[in-house]
Amino acid sequence: MASMLVAASVLASELALPPAAHAEAPVQAEVVYTADLAQPIRGGADRKLRYLDNLDLVADADLDALVGWHGARAHGYVLVNNGAHPNTAAGSLEGVNNIEVGKAGVRLFEAWAEQDIGSRGALLVGLYDLNSEFYALDSAGLLLGPPFGIGTELAATGRNGPSIFPSSALAVRANLRLGAGESYVRVAAFNAHAATLGDPGGVDVGFHDGLLLIGEAGLGRPHARLSLGLWTYTRAREAYYSDPADPDPQRRHARGAYVQGEFQLPGAGESAFQAFVRAGFSRGGTTPFAWSASAGLFRAPVLAARPGSSASLGVHYAGTSQSFRQEVRALGQSPASSEYTLEATYSDRLADWLTVQPDLQLVCQPGGLRGAPAALIGTVRLTLTLP
Repeated sequence: MASMLVAASVLASELALPPAAHAEAPVQAEVVYTADLAQPIRGGADRKLRYLDNLDLVADADLDALVGWHGARAHGYVLVNNGAHPNTAAGSLEGVNNIEVGKAGVRLFEAWAEQDIGSRGALLVGLYDLNSEFYALDSAGLLLGPPFGIGTELAATGRNGPSIFPSSALAVRANLRLGAGESYVRVAAFNAHAATLGDPGGVDVGFHDGLLLIGEAGLGRPHARLSLGLWTYTRAREAYYSDPADPDPQRRHARGAYVQGEFQLPGAGESAFQAFVRAGFSRGGTTPFAWSASAGLFRAPVLAARPGSSASLGVHYAGTSQSFRQEVRALGQSPASSEYTLEATYSDRLADWLTVQPDLQLVCQPGGLRGAPAALIGTVRLTLTLP
């Protein structure tokens, strides 16, 4: 991994212009290395210290400046992931670390081109991360728990999940800005089978699983944003649980909706608290989850003497589906109606290139099992950003 980081640094320095001309560089590159040390403090399966890391290699190109393609831009994003699995100890259905992957490796996460259409529209085509624009909240971004990144009831759908970290899918996305503010309407169609270069079989181009269709409308105002989303799969999948005696397993269409908002609480300028809240539900019974809800606070800076400091508190609930509870009962266990997590985190930029972030998560009813001991997970995250 160290050799990859050095090579990435050299690549970034070659692509980027000196600081005085940085804003006009036709190609911008960013390299971010994230390393986590995670350990169960209470509950969980063991007390082992686990290490995992993530390397982001990102490049953006202004195609107008490069080749004269007016109003067009391109984006490339490579992921490198290694390390252990903290959720093995936590036993959470939803996960406790947003850089944990099932299989380590190198993946082409995004590769797309976008073309402006008129003064307010844009069309994007390529490998595209759904969560980069849909079902996302900026004020929840500091928290490490995956449920704060995207609602669990959508994140768990599909053969390999939808087109989100760490595997993307081919997609077409259209975006329309409304008025002079930050209001918008956007829609997208994704290959329902998320698979990219680095995954077994590479990029899926067969579309045998059909499509995932999603739309979101957002209303933006100074210091506040509200959005509503709808999504559906075009083809049915096997239900999460079917009676073993049934020779013809049930198949269901997964679909759902969500609403979310974030706003600034009354306070002193940039140091005021940001609050977020969201809720989503899913019908179809193809995952362990029927609904989710989360809320939290974010503040930056936290301390006047530490301008690079930030902190966040969050709580997340995930309601278990009927199919999940049927499976748990069939295994002779007692299902819970939900799994919920409380998280507190603090981040401090020690240098322009280095950030440290201690984090605590308390997972209650882990695994969606009634009476399961709560798990307290401690994590220290180091983030290195190369110019």
